Amino acid sequence: MLRLASSSITRAELLKAAGIPFIQESLDFDEDSIVATSPKNFVYQATLGKYKVNLEKFGCSDYPLLVADTVVTAHGKILRKAKNEEDARKILQMQSGSDVAIITCMIYKTPRLELIDISSTHYFFNPFEPDAIEQYLKSGDWQGKAGACMVEGFCKSYIREVRGYESTAMGLSVEVLKPFLS
Repeated sequence: MLRLASSSITRAELLKAAGIPFIQESLDFDEDSIVATSPKNFVYQATLGKYKVNLEKFGCSDYPLLVADTVVTAHGKILRKAKNEEDARKILQMQSGSDVAIITCMIYKTPRLELIDISSTHYFFNPFEPDAIEQYLKSGDWQGKAGACMVEGFCKSYIREVRGYESTAMGLSVEVLKPFLS
């Protein structure tokens, strides 16, 4: 049993699918305070910030602590969660027909072990259909999603090539974590 310090439904689903027992509760961390020069640095700082506040609150003696964060990047830019529909449109257009990297950082802490991993999965997308983008924007499914979409959702039919683990792109590198579970 571990404590998933994340409110992400997708991360919870990944743990369930992998047969990893967990409880889910977390404290928020203000990612807007981060100043980072690269996507990897940003995702590491965000994960470290979440880790510190959750470790202070919950510790790791009752249950090992698992914290993660994910960032989407295209053309060297961090694609955060869209603030509104127009922002989402710009983010999607930047990904259309491009190489998109999804970088996940996770920290897993037990009383005897601290695992820090930064993994990335690269997606090579075909161009998104403009009408499909507009329908997707109207659905509201882009809200709260880094890069305004999920590879298992809207972007799935546009994937030309993948390099890396799908779980990493979904927000938790399960394949990296599993060997360290006791």
